[in-house]
Amino acid sequence: MDKYVKDILSAKVYDVAVETPIEKAEVLSQRLQNTVLLKREDMQPVHSFKIRGAYNKMAGLTPEAAKKGVIAASAGNHAQGVAMAGSRLGIHTSIVMPVTTPMIKVNAVKALGGKVILHGDTYDEASTHAKNLVVQKGYTFVHAFDDPAVIAGQGTVGLEIVRQHSANIDVLFVPVGGGGLMAGIAAYIKYIRPEIKLVAVEAEDSACLDAALKAKRRVVLPQVGLFADGVAVAQIGKEPFRVLRKLVDEVVTVTTDEICAAVKDVFDDTRAMTEPAGALAIAGLKKYVREHSLTGKILMSVITGANVNFDRLRHISERTELGENREAILAVSIDEKPGSFRRFARALGKRYITEFNYRYGDPARAKIFVGVRLADSESGRDKLLAALARKRIDVVDMSDNEAAKLHIRYMVGGRNEAINNERVYRFEFPERPGAFSKFLDLLGGRWNISMFHYRNHGAAYGRVLCGMQVPPDEIEQFEEFMTQIGYRCWDETHNDAYRTFLLAQ
Repeated sequence: MDKYVKDILSAKVYDVAVETPIEKAEVLSQRLQNTVLLKREDMQPVHSFKIRGAYNKMAGLTPEAAKKGVIAASAGNHAQGVAMAGSRLGIHTSIVMPVTTPMIKVNAVKALGGKVILHGDTYDEASTHAKNLVVQKGYTFVHAFDDPAVIAGQGTVGLEIVRQHSANIDVLFVPVGGGGLMAGIAAYIKYIRPEIKLVAVEAEDSACLDAALKAKRRVVLPQVGLFADGVAVAQIGKEPFRVLRKLVDEVVTVTTDEICAAVKDVFDDTRAMTEPAGALAIAGLKKYVREHSLTGKILMSVITGANVNFDRLRHISERTELGENREAILAVSIDEKPGSFRRFARALGKRYITEFNYRYGDPARAKIFVGVRLADSESGRDKLLAALARKRIDVVDMSDNEAAKLHIRYMVGGRNEAINNERVYRFEFPERPGAFSKFLDLLGGRWNISMFHYRNHGAAYGRVLCGMQVPPDEIEQFEEFMTQIGYRCWDETHNDAYRTFLLAQ
């Protein structure tokens, strides 16, 4: 690691990047009974740490390479970092972005002087196109994470941590996507302060480092979750993995709901609204504290970015209480007769009801979709379920049911007895102009659509719950169609939420 330390110490980042502060999260520290410190990389000029690596790479180009220009593939923070670096250095920059990229990010890159090329629906398609242009135009490709110069630039975050906080740090939490930031920080921290424990934090549906460490080689994830798009990487970088396999002490993976709760935690302490990937390390810190029963320790998290679409805040807000275990989502069956609602409300005691959805559908039993605020985040849900069981109330916990949280909570409204042979699937498709119509055209021409729910979450991908009537003699043909459709999908035909609230009895 000697070379990385030297490269980090001589990195050319401060012509454009700023030395971001370390702040104590007072509210979170008190709640977790540990000292929680935040390294505020969201306060960079482009609201992300990515400017460090991009500038260091581009500042080191030869005059000939700089004259030809650079190209990068990115849907977000790396694109803005490259564009700003190019503007400061006088280097022409082209950024290939997926067509699904929200316009707020496209416009931000243009405002920083980058030429935007929209191509493909995914990062992989954009990256392939960018590399083709390298061959055609002679550009230098600026990788988001798999480049020693980029890693050294990101490593200046570790340099600042050591310089700014000379006192003890028990555990440092760093988010991982492709691994460039973690590799740079780890190379410096473990050389200067080897006693600091380094914990990588990944979204559980894009945990490429965790998979690689377990396999002892880089692997490609078959699917990658889309919520924390800043870390949605299917394979850890080759160079980052060479570094991290030796230096990372532990990996923690977190859920979408836990990330949403962490976004709120950062806001409560700083009044800054991070993007999902930006709060990833805080989500990991909280989970680590809970699983290891830590108290009285000094813990630090790197807050990596704040480039969040405003429309996404609605979805984040809806999932925050679930991520903090302060809300339970329940499917409740009670007698369909006068006074039943009141008896159920009394069984809940003084707990707040956050959501209550019902429509008459069965003359004997009422099916209710209920959200309940929990007082005790650690054991409140178990206590609630036990209390309802003592009252002999039929209840199913839906708090971890993705279809229920994304779709069915908005669809409760009775059943259609005329529907038969219904198969239910949950889909994700690229959110681009015309994509919704294309999706309907693709599905609607072969089997009758019997149910449909879609909400725009302000993300690059749309989410749909769809019911289709498939006769028994066409099931094999239908299943083959599902494998060829090209969209990520999940069979929800046997999901408890669907069967409780939407399936005809």
